[in-house]
Amino acid sequence: MALLIIVITCFLIILATSQSCHSPDDFVAIASPGHIMIGGLFAIHEKMLSSDDHPRRPQIQKCVGFEISAFLQALAMIHSIEVINNSTLLSGVKLGYEIYDSCTEVTAAVAATLRFLSKSNCSRETVTFQCDYSSYMPRVKAVIGAGYSEISMAVSRMLNLQLMPQVSYESTAEILSDKIRFPSFLRTVPSDFYQTKAMAHLIQQSGWNWIGVITTDDDYGRLALNTFAIQTAANNVCIAFKEVLPAFLSDNTIEVRINQTLEKIIAEARVNVIVVFLRKFHVFNLFTKAIERKINKLWIASDNWSTATKIITIPNVKKLGKVVGFTFRRGNMSSFHSFLQTLHMYPNNNNKPLQEFAMLFSACKHIKDGDLSQCISNYSHATLTHDTTKTVDNHFFMRNDFLWHYTEPGLIHSIQLAVFALGHAVRDLCQARDCQKPNAFQPWELLDVLKNVTFTDGRNSFHFDAHGDLNTGYDVVLWKEINGLMTITKMAEYDLQHDVFITTNQESKREFRKLKQILSKCSKECSPGQMKKATGSQHMCCYDCVSCPENHYSNQTDMDHCLLCNNETHWAPVRSTTCFEKEVEYLDWDDSLALLLIALSLLGIAFVLAIGIIFTRNLNTPVVKSSGGLTVCYVMLICHALNFASTGFFIGEPQDFECKARQTLFGVSFTLCVSCILMKSLKILLAFSFDPKLKTFLKCLYRPVPIVLTCTGIQVVICTLWLVLAAPAVEENISLPRVIILECEEGSVLAFGTMLGYIAILAFVCLVFAFKGRKLPENYNEAKFLTFGMLIYFIAWITFIPVYATTFGKYLPAVEIIVILISNYGILCCTFFPKCYVILCKQKTNTKSAFLQVIYNYSSHSADTLALSHVSLATIHHDTVITNPSHNDKVAGCPSSNHSLAQVFAHIVREDATKVSKAWHQKRSSSI
Repeated sequence: MALLIIVITCFLIILATSQSCHSPDDFVAIASPGHIMIGGLFAIHEKMLSSDDHPRRPQIQKCVGFEISAFLQALAMIHSIEVINNSTLLSGVKLGYEIYDSCTEVTAAVAATLRFLSKSNCSRETVTFQCDYSSYMPRVKAVIGAGYSEISMAVSRMLNLQLMPQVSYESTAEILSDKIRFPSFLRTVPSDFYQTKAMAHLIQQSGWNWIGVITTDDDYGRLALNTFAIQTAANNVCIAFKEVLPAFLSDNTIEVRINQTLEKIIAEARVNVIVVFLRKFHVFNLFTKAIERKINKLWIASDNWSTATKIITIPNVKKLGKVVGFTFRRGNMSSFHSFLQTLHMYPNNNNKPLQEFAMLFSACKHIKDGDLSQCISNYSHATLTHDTTKTVDNHFFMRNDFLWHYTEPGLIHSIQLAVFALGHAVRDLCQARDCQKPNAFQPWELLDVLKNVTFTDGRNSFHFDAHGDLNTGYDVVLWKEINGLMTITKMAEYDLQHDVFITTNQESKREFRKLKQILSKCSKECSPGQMKKATGSQHMCCYDCVSCPENHYSNQTDMDHCLLCNNETHWAPVRSTTCFEKEVEYLDWDDSLALLLIALSLLGIAFVLAIGIIFTRNLNTPVVKSSGGLTVCYVMLICHALNFASTGFFIGEPQDFECKARQTLFGVSFTLCVSCILMKSLKILLAFSFDPKLKTFLKCLYRPVPIVLTCTGIQVVICTLWLVLAAPAVEENISLPRVIILECEEGSVLAFGTMLGYIAILAFVCLVFAFKGRKLPENYNEAKFLTFGMLIYFIAWITFIPVYATTFGKYLPAVEIIVILISNYGILCCTFFPKCYVILCKQKTNTKSAFLQVIYNYSSHSADTLALSHVSLATIHHDTVITNPSHNDKVAGCPSSNHSLAQVFAHIVREDATKVSKAWHQKRSSSI
């Protein structure tokens, strides 16, 4: 940047020479004349030789560390230009070139750029400052290079001054796509945005989420790291450590930083995948030391070194583990291979790198192929003298396949595309110009054409996008040992547009599956049925695994959250991998409890039928008559049968009709039954009450048919309003976690409670009336059993309320069935079973004389009051008290009767006592 400011602020810059560069021409590595000159920048040496930590004088130092791969890249540019010159593409226009060695240093590259910008056909190498360079004619029309992004950025900022086209074959920093800052920069490779995206995709697809990154401390390394961090975060991948190495080998701290990086790798034992954005010489030093420390990881290589033969031939490199890399798409290499085969015929007078390589190769000719590269590198760091006019050693050409072995196909193809792009742009520009003249066009004119040119490599067509990039895609390569040698094999292709890996054979698919077997995670993988729980670490990839709670599930590994099931229709147990459909449950007919309850209901109906038969066959017996007559008995028995039958509507799949019918049928039939019992209790109380005021009130109140109809009618009205305003209906109860209960929703709790409450009121009145008549003669004591039956009813239904309110599930209807059966059985047994017992087992007591004897005995022992004796007579002998018209006239009068109640009862008792006495004497005389 300092040099750029000098260019802009100074009027004239004269290139001076140094101890290693006696003239500007000495600075040129390779040159060939032509009508249109193309500049080239290649890092043919690793670094500049310097004895001090910091330069003391502004001179270009000697470059050391010969790079065979970069030398091949320069040869690829030469070969591609010669291919164009030997073709009909430019028809008489020859492309020339000046190639400079950047020595992997920005300083050397900027010095070469000054030479590119210097005036053409000028006696002095000068760069003139002008406000408008539209008519300025520089030495070259375009530049191919450089390789490293940091160098390309510095060069591009200087070339922007004249809008000279710069086409890079390897610089992939994403920032170079910014046409505001780098308007004249283009490249034949994709941006690092796509490379980092592909890497993140590979990491995510392989199931790794805990990785390390090593990069360089320059624009390329920092930008690649930032972009990669964003891409990995989007794929839920965490970076355990980020190690940054000095960008240049001339930095004396590089060895220390490499050792610190290796210590970090060893310390992070759970990191088994490391992404490396480094230059070739960084990787060479890093891997050499890593082999010594026996580090075994999976290394993801950037396009900088993924196919570098210098690294793949490191002794014991296979001990480092697997290497998966991304490289640029390769093209047809046959022509370049042939060029290398005939390299001995190429003049080397103006090719200093070729001379140096021949000298180094000659010095190492006694070394085996495996160690030849290292020998050349070692010798290139020493100061060797050689005769530049000497022809290349013939021994070199006997082993010229050595160069082919060091060829990186992706980079060679990118260089070919850069040259072909310039060739096609020159062709389009020269169609209306005489390009054999040096001033035929300016660089900025070539740039305009170059941005829109469509060119070919012989098989495919290409063009630059709006950012000046050529998105050709990537090849995914794998370092694989074959026959004892480490070999680079193509594993897949990466499609930039669709972000997918395209495998071409089954072997590639197997290799991808093997990658997934490598474990590189901060935490153990959470299996399906579990979810991740943060542990307090700053990284989201470090977590504990906890089971999914009930009604939640996870069907993939390492899920951040468990998914909620649809509570209405599905459920899931703890640690579930899926949701299960809830079973629909209801009290079905095949349920054991339902069968038991139905059996009890059928048994109850059988009892009702049996009682009806018994009462019908004993219609005229005192017991049947004392029960209120056959009509009342039949009505009550029918009500009991309906109550038992109503339980059937509580069983089976609920339907709207069943929901409405079951409560209505039970409520009306049970109310009718209780109304009959109320009428009977009222009759008993009326017959045996001795309170004159109460007696008078009860005589007016006692109307059997109106009482029954009124009491039942009220219940009918309640049920009708219930059905009209808020009818019961079928409802799916989803409150239970695992099942859906199909049940009848009562519609209105108020209506349901009103129905039951009304029955309870009637039952309570019956209980009061029956309780008052509990001390009647034994054979006629119906009130005592009615009292007990009502108590059973109250106990059952009082118990029902809390049980019903706290019961859930399909057995909720069974609770009501049980209560109905208990209350129904209680009233049935207490009302009819004692009478059936008398009819069947005590037939001697079921006679009129037996009843009269009981009455007589009861009356004689209850002589304390005349009324009490009459209660016994009136209750048992109902045909004389109630049904006898003569007595009805006496006891059923209105309160306006002139006779006192005591006188009426005394008359009835005397009359009945006389009848009893006569009957007794007649029976005794006949027996004598």
